[in-house]
Amino acid sequence: MSTIFSKIINREIPADIVYEDDLVTAFRDINPQASTHILIVPNKEIPTVNDVSAEDEQRLGRLFVVAKKIAEQEGIAENGYRLLINCGKHANQEVFHLHMHILGGRPLGPILSRP
Repeated sequence: MSTIFSKIINREIPADIVYEDDLVTAFRDINPQASTHILIVPNKEIPTVNDVSAEDEQRLGRLFVVAKKIAEQEGIAENGYRLLINCGKHANQEVFHLHMHILGGRPLGPILSRP
């Protein structure tokens, strides 16, 4: 069963794609949590960080290279941005296709609320 992100990568459903190459695809989140909210996903379906293998090292490293590039293009690099990867249900991972969130464009505050 293909994930919604695989369907975006394969152009089966529309998305506002801001970057793509042979290893990763990046597109705007449909429910943004900041003025800039972009998802970068490996083109290979990897359900969670727990499913990463040594053969994924280059594609996952590309997530960070592309995050830097997108932050510069979006004008958020200078003031800062947050990169976030959720893993599993306790982290509130909603789509089980590993992905990195780029959030920025305003002060984001603490990442977790205090108990």
